[in-house]
Amino acid sequence: MENSKFDAVCAILDAYRHDPNKLIPILREIQDQYGYLPEDLMIFVSTALGVSPASVYGVATFFSHFTLEPKGRHIVKVCDGTACHVRRSEEIARALRQELGLQDGRDTTGDMMFTLETVACLGACSLAPAVVADGVVHGSMTPSAVRALIADIRNKEEAESHE
Repeated sequence: MENSKFDAVCAILDAYRHDPNKLIPILREIQDQYGYLPEDLMIFVSTALGVSPASVYGVATFFSHFTLEPKGRHIVKVCDGTACHVRRSEEIARALRQELGLQDGRDTTGDMMFTLETVACLGACSLAPAVVADGVVHGSMTPSAVRALIADIRNKEEAESHE
């Protein structure tokens, strides 16, 4: 592990005075900095706080906003709540997996451009089936509409890279 990684985590730990009761905000700041919770940093935090690695891992896996894997630059969430499910959100998810080339249970593309997540409810039931891409809600989605959405994101990325 790079020293700068240790230094950044030490600064976070110092800000919380190495208080094990502040484990959740400590992990949140580490994830904000790295985009996920690397295993080596969780072990470092457990040692620095004097708590077991199992306790740190337990917190990191209990709360759904923590992730142990790096995510892509664009997060796409497919709702599978009741309203969306009845309106065939599984077809939307299947179309997204196909469009993104996600196989073998992977949720993030190899180029780290997209991460696909299925969520229990987006709170947009009247728009079912709904998808959130980069924080923007898209309703009444169809397989062709999600393919167009992904193409639009890709086109914007390519245009930005040429600027």
